[in-house]
Amino acid sequence: MAYNTEIIAMLSNGMSFNRLLWPYFLGALMIAIFTFAMNNFIIPHANKERLEFEEVYYRNSPVSFTGRNIHKQVLPNVYIYMESYSNIQDVGYKFAMEEFTDSGELKSKMIGDYIKWDTTLNKWTVRNYYIRKIEGMKETIEKGRQIDTTLNIFPSDFARRDNIKSTMNLQELNLFIAQQKLQGADNVEVYMIERYGRFAMPFSTFILTLIGLTLSSKKAKGGIGVQIGAGIFLSFSYIFFMQFSSQFAISGSIPSLLAVWIPNILYLIIGILLYRVAPK
Repeated sequence: MAYNTEIIAMLSNGMSFNRLLWPYFLGALMIAIFTFAMNNFIIPHANKERLEFEEVYYRNSPVSFTGRNIHKQVLPNVYIYMESYSNIQDVGYKFAMEEFTDSGELKSKMIGDYIKWDTTLNKWTVRNYYIRKIEGMKETIEKGRQIDTTLNIFPSDFARRDNIKSTMNLQELNLFIAQQKLQGADNVEVYMIERYGRFAMPFSTFILTLIGLTLSSKKAKGGIGVQIGAGIFLSFSYIFFMQFSSQFAISGSIPSLLAVWIPNILYLIIGILLYRVAPK
């Protein structure tokens, strides 16, 4: 109540509303910078240590993964396929790897009975392989029982926890998204939302500050309780709407950038409308 009375008193004494906004926006700027730094550099490091602790002392077994018909792009123009994969033994069955030229023509193809991660060499080993290489009109065939190959993919990629994004700083998140796009992952939107949200959330500080000041700048017929209720409603509806709009991006209905920023755009419009009717 004192907060509302203080603002009204300053406006009644001749202080312009625009001048009143400056110190509050300066405070919002400090909060936004602090929030951005925490979300992108401090909290991810703490989350990484927390998840490592859980893996060692809390979880009885690693995150399991068993998938079928796995398609991934591991390098430019290089694609792999596994009929099935299990991270219990780090083995993928009915493995195939195809390399294409920039024009889309098949350059080479490797197939094998299965592929297994070698923990000693930190490489994949293909068993009972068959390689077909095409160079113009010439084709060569190579067969063997075992061959080591280096792929831009690791066993941990198949057992990644859903909240792994919370352990990455901004640079790590950008690199991870680029890698996932290269591999043709189908859940990139989740990480895109995380990246855009780390910029949208600090910006919301200015919007909510503007809404809060405009609601407090004049007396309401129902008293200060009406203003507090309106402020709480707008704050919680903003959070709800941000979570709701993100689901459209995950489903592919709208771009992730638009989904994350729609709440900011909508509530910025609300803040501007409230500002226009606020006493100047």
